[in-house]
Amino acid sequence: MLRAISIFCCLFLINVLVACSRKPNDDVIGRDIETTVSADPQTQDSQIAVESKQGKVKLTGKVKTPAARQQVEKIAKAEPGVSTVDDETTIASPAPQAALPPPPTFSAAQKINMFVYPKNNQNRDQQLRDELDCYNVSQRQSGVNPEAPPPAAPTSADVAAAQQEAASGAQQAQGGRVRGAARGAAGGAMIGAIAGDAGKGAGIGAVAGTMRGGMQQRQTNAATKQQAAQQGGSQVQQDYAQAKANYDQGMNTFKRAFSACMDARAYSVK
Repeated sequence: MLRAISIFCCLFLINVLVACSRKPNDDVIGRDIETTVSADPQTQDSQIAVESKQGKVKLTGKVKTPAARQQVEKIAKAEPGVSTVDDETTIASPAPQAALPPPPTFSAAQKINMFVYPKNNQNRDQQLRDELDCYNVSQRQSGVNPEAPPPAAPTSADVAAAQQEAASGAQQAQGGRVRGAARGAAGGAMIGAIAGDAGKGAGIGAVAGTMRGGMQQRQTNAATKQQAAQQGGSQVQQDYAQAKANYDQGMNTFKRAFSACMDARAYSVK
C-alpha cells in the first residue's frame, strides 16, 4: 500500500513539473517569435500577437503585404519547439489617398511675369498646383504681397499742387516798407539839409524809401516762394522714386523666393 502511494506521489510530481515547465516554454516561444518578427526588415511593420500552447502557435494581427504574412508564418514555423502554426493574420488595407484638389484656373507664375518649365515632365495640372503652392509660401516667407499695386507716378497736377502748397507755406519777409521809409527819411534829411530844408527832404526821402523797401520785400518774397515751389515739386518726385525703389526691391525678393521654391520642385524658372 505504501509503495502504491509513493508511486502515485511520484507520478503527481512529475505531472506538476511537466505542467510547470510547459508554460515558460510557451512564453519563450511567443516572445522569440514576436522579437524575430519585429527585427525582420520584411515584417518589422507588422502588428501581430503570438499565442503558444504546447508548441501549437496561433498568429493574429495585421501585416501590410502578402509577402510579410508569409514571412511571419515562416518565422513562427522555424522557432524551436513549434509543432503547428495557425496563421490568422490579416493584410491591412492601405490607407486611402486623399483626393487632390482641383488645379488652379490660372498660372501664379504669370501673375508675377515669370516663365516656368518642368524638368521632369510634370503635367500641366501639377505645375499649376506647384506654382500656387510656391506663390503662397513665398508670400509668407518674404512678407511681400505681390498683388499690391506699384506706386503711381505723380502727375503734373500732383507736382503743381505740391509746388503751390510749398509756396504758400514759405516764410515771408516783413517790415521792408518801414525799414525803407526809415532809410529814405535819413537820406532825404541829409540832402534837404544841404538844400536848406531838412524836414522837407526827410519827407520826400521817407516816401521814396517806403516804395523802394516795399518793392525789395516783394522781390525777396517772390524769390522765396519760387524756391519753395521748386523744392516742393522736387520732393514729390523724390518720394515717388523712393517708393518705386522699395516696391521693386520687394518684388525682387518675392521672385527669388518663388524661384527657389520652384527649383526645389524640379522646375526651371526665369
